[in-house]
Amino acid sequence: MSLIETLAERLDTAARTATATPQLTDPLSVEDAYAVQARSMALRYARGERRVGIKMGMTSRAKMVQMGVEDMLWGRLTDAMLVEDGGEIDFPAFVHPRVEPEIAFLLGAPLGEKVTPMAARAALAGVAPALEIIDSRYENFKFSLTDVIADNSSSSAFVTGAWADPATDLSNLGLILGFDGEARQVGSTAAILGDPIRSLIAAARLAARAGEPLQAGDVVMAGGATAAEALSPGQHVRLEVQHLGRAEFRVSSG
Repeated sequence: MSLIETLAERLDTAARTATATPQLTDPLSVEDAYAVQARSMALRYARGERRVGIKMGMTSRAKMVQMGVEDMLWGRLTDAMLVEDGGEIDFPAFVHPRVEPEIAFLLGAPLGEKVTPMAARAALAGVAPALEIIDSRYENFKFSLTDVIADNSSSSAFVTGAWADPATDLSNLGLILGFDGEARQVGSTAAILGDPIRSLIAAARLAARAGEPLQAGDVVMAGGATAAEALSPGQHVRLEVQHLGRAEFRVSSG
């Protein structure tokens, strides 16, 4: 078995069993890390999961500088990761889950590698407030850049609110992430590359280069608009986004 396959199976097992695993000791290139991610996701597809879109990471310029990267990260979303708006997540099914407020895009048409902002907007069927539950499978939530890429960029679950008019200007919408009725994070969609549509354009480029171009029906999570917040059993999490509405879920009591 190759190193790529060994690491993919290790990370797949960690995610499937909600068991923390040590950081990867073998140095990986970014290309190899994405190969591990692809192989790990192939194991999920073989069990019946279906890819329904992608998530973006490192969509903050400050975060990219901090991590010493020149491009965003991305991971795959599957139908098994989708949580119904207002539904519940099973806390024991995660290692150490956190949540980020985001914007989600629903595509009504395919998007190729080179896309203009106008073409990206024209391809949309809807936009929505969204919550991503991230869950690094590494011990103590510590990882390198290539560690996190290999681990499907920490993608774990996601919730989308009601789909709104795709023509909505997303460049600077205020948002509030609340836990049990109390605000935890207050921010703006402008934190996502200045305008979340730029994240969609990058998603189209990265997915096409990986041989998985975005298709009609795909969901794209644009990346966190604020810092992530750790989750605990029994919480009610709600995101409200100006002009878009809300998305919410509950965390099981244990």
